[in-house]
Amino acid sequence: MIGDWNYGTGRRKSSVARVFIKKGTGQITVNGKPVEQYFGRQTSIMIVKQPLALTNNVETFDIKVNVHGGGESGQAGAVRHGVTRALIDYDATLKPELSNAGFVTRDAREVERKKVGLHGARRRKQFSKR
Repeated sequence: MIGDWNYGTGRRKSSVARVFIKKGTGQITVNGKPVEQYFGRQTSIMIVKQPLALTNNVETFDIKVNVHGGGESGQAGAVRHGVTRALIDYDATLKPELSNAGFVTRDAREVERKKVGLHGARRRKQFSKR
């Protein structure tokens, strides 16, 4: 807890989000912009608000987020993870509910590296019989 702000760090793929929450009216700002303006897709906005909707806190907290790295999907996942951790920092009794939904666990899936002699991580070169 920093002053009257609760803090949580979220990560997903190569994105890192620093999330600060405090009691308020439900305003969410990401890198200084409203969440609807920062994330173009409705799916990303929904992902960010999932922990709040689950705990019935959509219009209870003001949220400020600094996020960098990765793309839109990874950043949305990182913000969700950060919001979850900040909510747990605010009220530890929310942890079982958030944990059952799978929001507390960091999604460990990463991009598999490209291998030598292949087109991608697993895609082989085209085979020619003749």
